[in-house]
Parts: sequence; structure tokens; C-alpha cells
Amino acid sequence: MAAEADAVAPLAHRKPGGRGATAYLAPPDESFPAGHPRRRLQTSSVGAVAYDLIPHGSLVRQLYEWDGLLNFLAAALGRDRLYRYADPLGALNIAAMEQDEHLLWHFDQTDFVVSILLQDCERGGDFEYVPNIRDVAAENYDRVWRLLDGDRGEVVRLDMAPGTLALFMGRHSIHRVTPIAGSTLRLIALLGYDTEPGTMSSERLKLARYGRTEPLAVIS
Repeated sequence: MAAEADAVAPLAHRKPGGRGATAYLAPPDESFPAGHPRRRLQTSSVGAVAYDLIPHGSLVRQLYEWDGLLNFLAAALGRDRLYRYADPLGALNIAAMEQDEHLLWHFDQTDFVVSILLQDCERGGDFEYVPNIRDVAAENYDRVWRLLDGDRGEVVRLDMAPGTLALFMGRHSIHRVTPIAGSTLRLIALLGYDTEPGTMSSERLKLARYGRTEPLAVIS
């Protein structure tokens, strides 16, 4: 899988200069005071290989499209049933991170994310998070504010080795990937599932992540 991912990594879309967003993956909300987490812009830089560029015969695509994995994940997550994303770009994608690239502190907009680390970088690239820093009843902006100011008192580092299958619930647990160091790419497969059928990424997200909103010709 790592070799196959490395072969398509040159096809990854990158936005020159990276992308800017808040921890809530939204533009700054000017109704909040200066320095507030809802206004604080962070940078993020990662290459993404869209689903339509991953060959049908590749191992990671075969695994994603295998019902056995779908049923296992539903059981592991305690869900009656899961569905693969219907998104032709975002259902399965490979994040390819090179020297100095990183992911900002952020909350996910989905209940859970399924990933497989295919290849690790030489140094850096640590997955860090703060468990349940917010919940449905309280945003706890003060704790998020302190974290963004550099307070690492609540930070947990997830020890991941190539081959790690991670099921991460990031809607309430803020997380990031620290800057990559060295010439070896960090390659991670992101597998899209939902509890409802027909899930599609927003046009805004597709344009930001893949540089387009429509699939290209089928890759065999």
C-alpha cells in the first residue's frame, strides 16, 4: 500500500502557500474579539490525492471497497450500519505530507475519521490531540484559547506506526499533525464513511482540498 501511495503522491493537489482557516475549519468570525479561537487564523499545508486518482486495482482501494472492513468498522464504532461516501473525490483519499507541511489545530466536521498510516516521515509528523476539549453543551473557548497560545498541559500524542488503523472521533477533540521533517513523505489513507447513504463533501471543501469539484477520467 505504501508503494502504491508513493506512486500516486505526485498527483496530490497542494494550494500554493498552504491554506488558512480557524480551528473550526471556517473563515474568521469577526463578531468575536481579537485573538479568539473563532477569529484566529492558522495555516495548514498538505497534499491530497483524490479518490478518482487512486487506481481501482490498488490494495488500499480494494480494502476501502471491501464489505468486510465496512462491517468491522460499524461494529467497532457501535453503529448499526455504515455507508461509504458517495463523493467521487473525497470517499477515499491519500494525504501526502512533505518537508515542513503540517495540519492546523482543528475540530472535525464529522463524527469520526478512519485512517491508515501507510508511511511515516523521518521526524515530526506527530498526531496530537486534546480529548473532548468541548461537547454539545459547552465550547470551552478558554481551553481552546490556551492551547492555541501554546499551553500543552492537556495535549496527548498518539503513537502511530505504519499500518496503524485509527478510528478517531474528532468533532469534540481538537487535533493536529506537527510539521514534517526529512525527505520521506508521510502518507496516510483517509477512508470516508457515514451513518447515512449518499454523503458528499461540500463544493468549498472539494475545491480547497483537491483543486476541483468534478472527477477526472477513470484511472484503471
